[in-house]
Amino acid sequence: MEENEARRVSDRLRERGVDAHLERPSIYQFGIRVALPDGRQAIWDTDGTAGLEAQVMLNGVLVGFVPHIEGSEHFDEAQTIEAILHTDYDRPIARRRSTPPPPAAPLPKQGGVFRRFLGGFREN
Repeated sequence: MEENEARRVSDRLRERGVDAHLERPSIYQFGIRVALPDGRQAIWDTDGTAGLEAQVMLNGVLVGFVPHIEGSEHFDEAQTIEAILHTDYDRPIARRRSTPPPPAAPLPKQGGVFRRFLGGFREN
């Protein structure tokens, strides 16, 4: 996932009330980190592959995962957002819900006032 794409996806998820953040595991690798209510975190698409998948972590330990979503290498941003919203993380091998959870109150964009400064003015 490219940096600006990951930033836009996390922004759209935050607009729907999902506690999503831009994840930077290393230089030139980007993804989405979704904070789950019970302290776990779903780390989406940071491995540099074309498809969409996630690891579910708790205190740095892998406790579950979302297997590769078929056809996700051709997803646009809207489809990526819907895939993340429809994921049910309650089992070690996450499943896709038939309907997304109801939207919650929107969260502010990550970075606030200093967003462009912290991002090196690279945001489009």
